[in-house]
Amino acid sequence: MSGRGAAAKEKANSRQAKTHSTSSKRIQKELGEITLDPPPNCSAGPKGDNLYEWVSTILGPPGSAYEGGAFFLDIHFPPEYPFKPPKVTFKTRIYHCNINSQGAICLDILKDNWSPALTLSKMLLSICSLLTDCNPHDPLVGNIATQYLNNREEHDRTARLWTKRYAT
Repeated sequence: MSGRGAAAKEKANSRQAKTHSTSSKRIQKELGEITLDPPPNCSAGPKGDNLYEWVSTILGPPGSAYEGGAFFLDIHFPPEYPFKPPKVTFKTRIYHCNINSQGAICLDILKDNWSPALTLSKMLLSICSLLTDCNPHDPLVGNIATQYLNNREEHDRTARLWTKRYAT
């Protein structure tokens, strides 16, 4: 390898290590914050000793069709965090127009509207509020959104049934 090629590779490795260090510090800080002051009905923390892989629990909000359920989520922080959003997926099945059968979540802050100013606590609060107020006008599962808009009673009955079956 030429001197210039080796120098470029070393610079790239250094930049990657710096990014990893930045994300690691930020994740550590957020772990401390969420441990001391968790959002209502939420908990989260690393899986084992991997700081970049977390598990979270969200309790179904009182008064919602998901009340009484405990929903588990996987959270994967990319090395570029907080400049790129974490990947969050529901592991517990849920009947929801913004969450599909693979656990993917349709929420703008997890995609295009992510900002480094957002924290894990704010993100979990947003997911929790999605359980109280879904967004049928930007659905991930169209037929559930249609049912929500046209037959709310049937939608809520099915959501409660799924909560009882899969989340209790």
